[in-house]
Amino acid sequence: MVFDFLRRARTQQAASADAPEAKASATGRIVAQVSGGRVAWSPRDTVSLTKQGFAGNPVGFRAVKLIAEAAAALPLILQDSETRYSEHPVLNLIAGPNPAQGRAELFEALYGQMLLSGDGYIEAVSGEQGVPFELHVLRSDRMRVVPGADGWPVAYEYAVGGRKHRFDVSGPISQICHVKNFHPQDDHYGLSPLQAAAQAVDVHNSASRWTKGLLDNAARPSGAIVWKGAEGQGQLSAEQFDRLTHEMESMHQGARNAGRPMLLEGGLDWKPMGFSPSDMEFLKTKEAAAREIATAFGVPPMLLGVPGEATFANYAEAQRAFYRQTVLPLATKVSASIGRWLSGFIGEEVSLKPDLDQVPALASERDAQWNRVTTAEFLTAAEKRQILGLPALADEEAGGD
Repeated sequence: MVFDFLRRARTQQAASADAPEAKASATGRIVAQVSGGRVAWSPRDTVSLTKQGFAGNPVGFRAVKLIAEAAAALPLILQDSETRYSEHPVLNLIAGPNPAQGRAELFEALYGQMLLSGDGYIEAVSGEQGVPFELHVLRSDRMRVVPGADGWPVAYEYAVGGRKHRFDVSGPISQICHVKNFHPQDDHYGLSPLQAAAQAVDVHNSASRWTKGLLDNAARPSGAIVWKGAEGQGQLSAEQFDRLTHEMESMHQGARNAGRPMLLEGGLDWKPMGFSPSDMEFLKTKEAAAREIATAFGVPPMLLGVPGEATFANYAEAQRAFYRQTVLPLATKVSASIGRWLSGFIGEEVSLKPDLDQVPALASERDAQWNRVTTAEFLTAAEKRQILGLPALADEEAGGD
């Protein structure tokens, strides 16, 4: 910054000495100063967004991990219209989907892919009939939907290292289960929260880089070297300017030179520049961007340690809102899609859903609901079971009321 100032000063002085006077608009400099730059946003493809918003941003990383781990840890219920199963081939498959992953690892990878790209793909490795042998989550950035003439997918194409494998969608059962987020302008791919938070991610990362640059400069703003030459000497000579530039770059720039005293010869004066009000707003801008990222993912900022307005009275309320508004809707949609998909393999209709009775964050809601249903004398036992999401019992077990 110091050297740019000196270079501009020399250029302007030389130009003013040789060039004729030019007329210009009184507001031209102001307009140019405001609109001279162009905002540079990061690319919006899945790979770039993942690098910038997940691998390179602590708020996005923690938000994705928090949602994926919480949703993957939810216990699942498998039932049909009559029975809630404690043992079933589908439950065994989900408990051990493949030799390298357990249930939690598989679902965490699936939820993570959906949060980062908007799409989740599961491959079923199966024989001719029955429950698949294994389940594998495929990377969404490598998958391409192949639409048919009617617009519906006829195949899924997976590309790795220049090689491609085609999964044909033939018959009622597909080897690929595609779960996607809602996208109002795309028929085949979902919209990820990271895409909605992309601008906030760029702002947050830019603020972090600015802070790092400030720390490398000993946490002090820059300044200007003012030349006060002798009378009749209007500017530095080329040799003096090059020598001053070299000394400043080698002796006073960077963290290793922080605090080193500056020795200025006659005619040179150091004018430190304080922080402007816009510089002081950087911290608030960074916090606002962090809250926008958390909002896009549906995570209360309180759970991420982001300072700001206290929307919730305490941590327990924020945790309950997080599960009720973010984790459960995502887990319910994904588990229902997987249950419906696996039903086609086993030839019977089963439903897969989270077990809300085993979510600690919802314990107070569960106790209140059970108390209301238990004390409702106008309900029969069958109606109470239906309200609580339990399968109906046989008539002789229900006992009428």
